[in-house]
Amino acid sequence: MTDYGFWSIIPPLLAIVLAIRTRQVFISLGLGIWAGWVIIKGGNLLAGSTATVTAIVDVFKNAGSTQTVIFTLLIGSLIAFMQRSGGVSGFTKWINARLQNHQQSTRKLQYWAALTGLLIFVESNISALTVGTLFRPLTDKLRISREKLAYLADSTSAPSSILIPLNAWGGFIMGLLLVQGFDQPFLTLVSAIPYNVYPILAVIMVFIIIRTGRDFGPMKKAEKRARDEGKPLRDGATPMVSADITMMEAIKDRPERAINMLLPVGIMVLAMPLMLVYTGWPYIGADASVTFLNHAIKAIGESSGAESVLYSVLISLFISAIAFRLQKILSLKELASTALKGMSGMVSMALLMVLAFAIGNLCNELGTGEYVARITHHWLSPSLAPLLVFLTSCFIAFSTGTSWGTFAIMIAIAVPVAHSMDAHIPLVIAAALGGGVFGDHCSPISDTTLISSMASASDHIDHVRTQLPYALTAGLATALIYLFLGYIS
Repeated sequence: MTDYGFWSIIPPLLAIVLAIRTRQVFISLGLGIWAGWVIIKGGNLLAGSTATVTAIVDVFKNAGSTQTVIFTLLIGSLIAFMQRSGGVSGFTKWINARLQNHQQSTRKLQYWAALTGLLIFVESNISALTVGTLFRPLTDKLRISREKLAYLADSTSAPSSILIPLNAWGGFIMGLLLVQGFDQPFLTLVSAIPYNVYPILAVIMVFIIIRTGRDFGPMKKAEKRARDEGKPLRDGATPMVSADITMMEAIKDRPERAINMLLPVGIMVLAMPLMLVYTGWPYIGADASVTFLNHAIKAIGESSGAESVLYSVLISLFISAIAFRLQKILSLKELASTALKGMSGMVSMALLMVLAFAIGNLCNELGTGEYVARITHHWLSPSLAPLLVFLTSCFIAFSTGTSWGTFAIMIAIAVPVAHSMDAHIPLVIAAALGGGVFGDHCSPISDTTLISSMASASDHIDHVRTQLPYALTAGLATALIYLFLGYIS
């Protein structure tokens, strides 16, 4: 294998610098991939350009990567089904009915908002969108600030999506791990979840703030204004209106039922463990002395995470389509058009996946991780790896506004480095993932932060300012925990 030395870090470094400078993650990743293949081809621009195209196309030679991309597109169809069938609006009405008995309790209302954000883990943006648009009329009525609503929406959406990885987030990360040579990416991801400290602390902090009512920083002032003056927004604020968010309307003159949202999500969640057993079963040997449960557990260890999530969403789509036809909500033509519209909304995310897988493969080809490990082993100890990976991911995600782009860059570098220095692999993976979510929470250009402001009709800068002290508190605690875990591991 050719030793590219210093040149091996140029492509990911270029991608990072360009992403920070331009905030255009697609272009940055693409140019990073191109630069890498030009290096491999000895500086030949033409050969490097054609090799770049080939490398991107070759992503689909890997079954796991292809399954992950298809799964992401199908998740878009599932979300569109839930919206178009009246499931989301029905769920909204159901929640409103439950809240009628608690009109005098701001604490209970905030609990409902946080729990709703956690339960809609299928996609972070739809979670933030649902919480903001659903609870805004009620929070205004009970004199809860728009900033607090945006915080509840933002701080439960991405954390739930990454801690319950039965969604596009999980599929994307499993694809990145597959590129890094993990034979069992699902189990690797699951093993990293207990160490994913920032999302866990972010969620815990939400419930502590709700329970105690002790807000601090700019949020305390915003809550006092809303409570004492009845102003959900400060004077002069410019709210981002939720109408700017494209959300498919439910079919008119059809009953809006919460079950049409709960059924697709529930089926996908229940199908996931079954599909993990199914995809891993052929790879375990028969042993009459072993119970079925032990066989199933062993099968999960040999399963394909990407294949399992793909089967799960297909099952959910199929059963949901039958249910909507039986209810006479969507015709066959409407089912097909809705599915395609849903897929179109996920095309940018699927493209990001392809570029992420391509730069991961490129870093493997260049030996980027091995080179970084070689030049840092004199001063970088395994005990410091989790903390430094977390801080680096924080910086990239904050500067670029994307946690997914951060995952793509950091997993490709951090995993080989951790392997070479015999660091705790799940801990390092969790640090990269948690840092991406933390930076995303703090960044004013993050899509989740923007959507939380839009859905809550909050002034965007006010949302960023009021959420930042909470995110920094959880982030600082996370950094200290990673420093401690790094030493004891």
